[in-house]
Amino acid sequence: MASKTVLITGATSGIGAYTARLLLDRGHRVAVTGRDESKLKTFLDEAGHPDRLLGLVADAADWQATESVVTRTVERFGALDAAVANAGFMSGDSIGAGDPALWPPMVLTNVLGPALLAHAALPHLEATGGRLVLIGSVAGLKNSPGNLYSATKWATTGLAENLRLHATTRGIGVTLVNPGMIDTPFWQGAGVPPFALPPQPIAEAICFALDQPAGVDLNTLTVRPIGQPA
Repeated sequence: MASKTVLITGATSGIGAYTARLLLDRGHRVAVTGRDESKLKTFLDEAGHPDRLLGLVADAADWQATESVVTRTVERFGALDAAVANAGFMSGDSIGAGDPALWPPMVLTNVLGPALLAHAALPHLEATGGRLVLIGSVAGLKNSPGNLYSATKWATTGLAENLRLHATTRGIGVTLVNPGMIDTPFWQGAGVPPFALPPQPIAEAICFALDQPAGVDLNTLTVRPIGQPA
């Protein structure tokens, strides 16, 4: 694909980091965000390409931070061709036997975060005929007992379609990417099964969506490892 400017939230590790590196390797300009300044600095140092890489400390659930990230990306690179709402996390417990104190930041990051990014980015994406990518989950397609994280990803599934209905009349593509079990730090402590995929195939799926020609809106990609039954 032609050289583009892509903003990825929550990109200091896992799927976001692999996607950023893949885009940089292909000659694109990339802005990445993370809440932890030290992790962000480590990623920037390792990724290289300082002329085409911008790192910004930001909480995806904070409106002022999100608005600033989009503005600074456009100021640095001149335009915004794609935004990837990747930031998210799982509290690792259940509604029946969990800690309610852990739930608000998860719900805000996973549900409010993509909406804030969309609100900030859509005017710029309209100017470029760009694309908004939301990272959902197979957990947003299948129910499981007492799983609030799953409910947040069901919300992402609905948000993606609502955004598509809004954005398609403005020349903007919207893609929902639903990973299955992926071996990343996201699952730390939860026990990753042996069939889990590395992050690279999801990064490739995101790039595939960004590489669609003008007039093509690729709406949903679900990528499971072989061996994952649900």
